[in-house]
Amino acid sequence: MTTEALTTPPVRAKRNPLRIYWLEAKTEFLKAWRLPVYSVFTLAFPLMFYLIFGLTFGGELAGLVDMAAYLLATYGAFGVIGASLFGFGVGLASERGQGWLRLKRASPMPPAAYFSAKIVMALAFSLLVVLGLFLMGLLLFGVRLPALTWASLLGTLLVGALPFCALGMALGYLAGPNSAAAVVNLVYLPMAFASGLWLPLEQLPGFMQRLAPFLPPYHYAQLALGTMGAGLGGPAWLHTAALFGFTVLFLAVALLAYRRDEGRTYG
Repeated sequence: MTTEALTTPPVRAKRNPLRIYWLEAKTEFLKAWRLPVYSVFTLAFPLMFYLIFGLTFGGELAGLVDMAAYLLATYGAFGVIGASLFGFGVGLASERGQGWLRLKRASPMPPAAYFSAKIVMALAFSLLVVLGLFLMGLLLFGVRLPALTWASLLGTLLVGALPFCALGMALGYLAGPNSAAAVVNLVYLPMAFASGLWLPLEQLPGFMQRLAPFLPPYHYAQLALGTMGAGLGGPAWLHTAALFGFTVLFLAVALLAYRRDEGRTYG
């Protein structure tokens, strides 16, 4: 080895941050897609429930719109919440238990790439769920909406995934790897039902109607229903502000749980 070789600093490979984010998001999506427990549950449940309740109540009215259109918005919200909570919460808890988070922290990958990949994955599955519901509503139940309303409903449903990704992050750090799925179900299903996502809120018991405004899915569903003029009242900014407040709360809980988890790992 020459003196020049000893004194020349090593050449470091240049890392492309965008490529790192892209590869992390791609592998996250493929991992979830190849996991039937997640992909089938996330995609099939909202479609199945919409088919059952759409066939049962499709000819009735829910406020100013047909029940099939009403359920299209609420089951769209239901599907997006499921994709966000299970993709983020259960996935994060499982990877914590397997030690993947410690390995990723030791790697040169930007920490934000890990969380952004989970958000992209949740949004991708949310898009598949919503488009499947749109197709079912259009072909099976004859839902007819103006093109702008379709686009507005799609955008509202996808953007509304973000507060529930934050909730999923909090649950992923709070729950153990073996109990995360059960914990998410205990939060997800009762909260969705009490918020009027399965049936119109006016058909639920009075105490649930009073409880609903304190739950984030209620405000999410009202924004989705508002795109077709079927909201229960209250301005859109109020529901948006409520979801923003819930997002901040969930992120704060996630941060506290993350620090607790770090303390257990390195303390």
